[in-house]
Amino acid sequence: MASPRTSEQPPPHIDPTQAPVAFGSWAIPKLMLELQDAELCTRQRALAALCGLVHDHERAYEAYSNDCNFYKDDLVRVKTTEVLYVLASHSLGRDAFLKFDIVSPLANLIKDPENACRKNVHQALNRIAEFPSGAVFMVSMGLVPKLLLKVSDEEERIRALILSTLSCCVSVDALPALESGAVPVLRDQLAHSSAAIRRAATSALVGISVPADGKMKVCEENLLPILVKLLSDDDQGVVANAAGTIMNTAVITKGKTESLNAGAITPLLQLVGSENTAVCANALRALTVLAEVPRARAQLLEHVPLLKSRLTHPKAIIHRAASTAIEVISWKP
Repeated sequence: MASPRTSEQPPPHIDPTQAPVAFGSWAIPKLMLELQDAELCTRQRALAALCGLVHDHERAYEAYSNDCNFYKDDLVRVKTTEVLYVLASHSLGRDAFLKFDIVSPLANLIKDPENACRKNVHQALNRIAEFPSGAVFMVSMGLVPKLLLKVSDEEERIRALILSTLSCCVSVDALPALESGAVPVLRDQLAHSSAAIRRAATSALVGISVPADGKMKVCEENLLPILVKLLSDDDQGVVANAAGTIMNTAVITKGKTESLNAGAITPLLQLVGSENTAVCANALRALTVLAEVPRARAQLLEHVPLLKSRLTHPKAIIHRAASTAIEVISWKP
């Protein structure tokens, strides 16, 4: 038999597009040094390797500890933003984004010519905005008006991400969005064929309609008839958000009047039996607010048995909403 031989040549890289990774605690520091290399190929391979490593929580912590500063060469922006997106998926990464103000330079890339780069940027921003502290930070740095300007220009996937980020920002402070003309922008997205875009747009409208100025703006833009139609949307998230916006807006007299004129009661009653908790709860609350109008209360009296059927629902939120609705509808002056 042939005798075994050991080659003097080092083993080839498994993935030639990635830099070789050092052992143990030297892995991240070595890649950090390679990110500063003069050779573009070296930087690209280091970024590719780093992107794979930071999916691991311990490796991600090492990256934060080594002060991740990335080259801004045009040819490595996609991988750089991908690494940032992965880091934003970790709680420590989100803290580092705010501590070292990584959001500002990242937000400068929302106009980048590369679709993949912009997608990574908006995925990272969305992860940050999902947490109240991140959303507050983004609002304070004036990012909301910039995002609104990009809504109508972006492709479908990225547009849904932007709207989702805006929804998170609006939930902590709706005034910057209102002052930037958010309601007309969101209205234009309500008829979009993508359920994700409709869902994110209506979610933002829920937050917009919380302050008094937002309620008035929803009425002024004639959004309530559109929202009533969305109560029969195929997507349950869109339906829940539409009912939630009607509920918020109907708190004011103008909102009540326009909701009733748009025929909101019938579709809201049809949603009372929904097994979706958010849909059912928001529909019950919207009916409760509308029942403050005498003509609406008279119409709803014959549907009290339907509302009573929800009193045995296992979810406490549904039970409380149904109980309050029955109390308001049954009230006699």
